Amino acid sequence: MPRFSANLSLLFTEVPLLERFREAASSGFKAVEIQFPYELDIDTISDQLQRYDLQLDLINFPAGDWQTGDRGIACDPNRKQEFIDAVDQATSYAKALQCPQINCLAGIPPESVDQDQALSTLRENLQYADQKLGQDGIRLNIEAINTEDVPGFFLHHSDQVVALIQQWGLSNSYLQYDAYHMQIMEGALMEGALIEGALIETIRRLSDKIGHIQIADTPGRHQPGTGTIDFPNLFKALDIVGYTGWVALEYNPLGETKSSLDWMNAYVKSQ
Repeated sequence: MPRFSANLSLLFTEVPLLERFREAASSGFKAVEIQFPYELDIDTISDQLQRYDLQLDLINFPAGDWQTGDRGIACDPNRKQEFIDAVDQATSYAKALQCPQINCLAGIPPESVDQDQALSTLRENLQYADQKLGQDGIRLNIEAINTEDVPGFFLHHSDQVVALIQQWGLSNSYLQYDAYHMQIMEGALMEGALIEGALIETIRRLSDKIGHIQIADTPGRHQPGTGTIDFPNLFKALDIVGYTGWVALEYNPLGETKSSLDWMNAYVKSQ
C-alpha cells in the first residue's frame, strides 16, 4: 500500500502554516510537502521537521504572483531571470532541508507570447533547471495541470510532459502525476463517458517516467471517496508497478481536515 504524505498548503489550514507540521505528525504522517514554503525561513522549517520527525518530500519552484493569477513562469520569455532566481531559491531550500525533489509549474503564456515562443522558453528553462538540480542530487518534477481549473495552462497531459522530457534530453526530470488533474484531462474523454481504468492504464504505461504522485478526488478536489476516482484500484496499480515514492494528499478537505482523513484507516491498518 502507498505511503501517504500531507500537503501542508491544502491540509490543516485551520491553523497557520507553522503549526501544520505538528498537526500532520499528530495525524500519523511521516512526510509532508509544501507548495511554496518561502513564507517561512529555512531554519524555521528545519526545526519543525526535526521536532516532529518529518521528512519534506516536495516543494515547488516559486511560481510568480499567485494572487494576481500567475501559475508558474517557466514558459514566459519575459521572466527568464526571475525563473533562474526561482530555481536558485528553491534549490537552496531543498538542499538545506534534504528535500529530494522540486516541482515546476510551466505556467500560462501571456497573450502577447505565441506558442512557439512559449515552448522555446520552456525548453531553455527546463534544461537549465534539469542540469542545476542534477548537480545537487535533486530530482526535477514537471506537472501537467487541467485546463478547466486553470485555463491556458501550458502543460496539460501526461504524454505531453513525457514527450518533452525525452525530446529535450532532460535526464534528471520526471512527470509529476496528479490524479485529480489527469482524471479531468484524461479520464473522461470518450463522448463524455468515463473511460474505465484510464488513470491506471496511464500509470502502468508511464510508471518509469513518474517521479511523484498526488491525489484528490473529482469533482471538487476533495478527499478520496467524495467523487468518481477508484482509489483502491489506483493504489493497487501503484503496488503492481512498484512505485515506492510518497503519495501526497493534495486535496481541499470537505469538512475539518482530521475528519477528512478517515478514508485512510483501511490502508494504514493493512500495512
